[in-house]
Amino acid sequence: MQFRRSLSAVSKRLRFGLVVLLTTVLTALGGMLLSSAVHAQMSPAAGDATTFNRTSSAYEEAPPNLIEWETEDHDLGDEVFEEAFVSTPGTESSGLGPVFNNASCVSCHIRNGRGMPEPGQLLLRVTDGEAMAAHQSGKASDLKNAPPVAGLGNQIQDFSIVGETPEAKVDILWKEEAGNYADGTPYRLRSPQFNVTLPNGEALPDTVQVSPRIPPHVYGLGLLEAIPEEDILALADPNDRDGDGISGRPNQVWDEQTKDVALGRFGWKANVPNLLQQSADAYLNDMGVTSPMFPGEDGSAEIDNEKLVLAAAYAQTLAAPARTLMDDPQVQRGEKLFTDASCATCHVSSFRTGSHKYPALENQDIHPYTDMLLHDMGDELADNRADFEANGKEWRTPSLWGVGLAQTVLPYSGYLHDGRARTFEEAILWHGGEAEGSKTAFANMSAEDRAALVRFLQSL
Repeated sequence: MQFRRSLSAVSKRLRFGLVVLLTTVLTALGGMLLSSAVHAQMSPAAGDATTFNRTSSAYEEAPPNLIEWETEDHDLGDEVFEEAFVSTPGTESSGLGPVFNNASCVSCHIRNGRGMPEPGQLLLRVTDGEAMAAHQSGKASDLKNAPPVAGLGNQIQDFSIVGETPEAKVDILWKEEAGNYADGTPYRLRSPQFNVTLPNGEALPDTVQVSPRIPPHVYGLGLLEAIPEEDILALADPNDRDGDGISGRPNQVWDEQTKDVALGRFGWKANVPNLLQQSADAYLNDMGVTSPMFPGEDGSAEIDNEKLVLAAAYAQTLAAPARTLMDDPQVQRGEKLFTDASCATCHVSSFRTGSHKYPALENQDIHPYTDMLLHDMGDELADNRADFEANGKEWRTPSLWGVGLAQTVLPYSGYLHDGRARTFEEAILWHGGEAEGSKTAFANMSAEDRAALVRFLQSL
């Protein structure tokens, strides 16, 4: 009798164990099916260098195809990117300032996304307008960039270490204006205005040209660096030969490594040729930290070349997020409307990468939605400041891959070069110049069509 009860107990435990096992298997299978269903709605944006993470950490992913030594560079670069500098002397990470905009790379590029139009992130590039007017050629090989302003250089640094004085006090004010879509729906746009006060209490002279900039995103940049130069130049149409009203052109800039003119790829005006120089420029102008590429007046450097290379390596080895909602009819309609409005003429969807320092980035079919070229964006977006061969109305077409996650990664981050646009709709409505026709097409759409186009952008 006791034996029969024991068998019964064992039988019950076995049955319970089988139920638990079956439940676990079914749960796992259900999760796999759900994951497959979600994955089926997604599409690689960067070939094997795509991340399918679409959470708030989406911009922080390394390409899954990195090999061991590439992953090591990425991880070491990540540490460098997060390093916060302190004033000299310091036990480590010293060299901040004496004037600066922020103390680390990650303080501006929060979670590697675009920044916000606020002190510490939004900065002001400046140029001596009188000196620029006197220099008529404006060629990169002659000028090496816009003439600096005495006492300010090429960027206003509005913070300082203890005991020092910031170069200026910058107050950001917002001007708002109202408008209406063709169907009568109202909208409001805003643009930043700046009050700059020098340490002596005086205002910035009218002769100084000012250009506000927010931090751009840093993911996917290595893939853009790997686009063959000839493929970018093939898209240029400076004389509008095809008569479509769009005439993108490359910026020719100064390469500090080769000491020669090179194609500009990075920065809001395509004013930097590669990510190594972009990193060195940020160390110097944003943090006041010198490097072997941009040393101090006495030739000294506060970071060595190894650290500079690793900072660039981190930006080079960040994946681009996959597109989502590929089967959504509204998204599909929005993509067609995007193309019909000629948005895709500048926001070119596809390239194939060429050679690069990191083999994982090579020979990838990528979809960044940029032509990497300069375009006249009209008077309302003009900063009236030249940057190498880019004039005061021209801006480089920003990439759009991953843009649908901007608010997920950093809520209230801004769009356009100065962060004035709070939404995709506002960003489109600020377009002018070569993009005037695209803006008008959007403004004339029905509310349903506008929502579809925005939905497409949210899927990127």
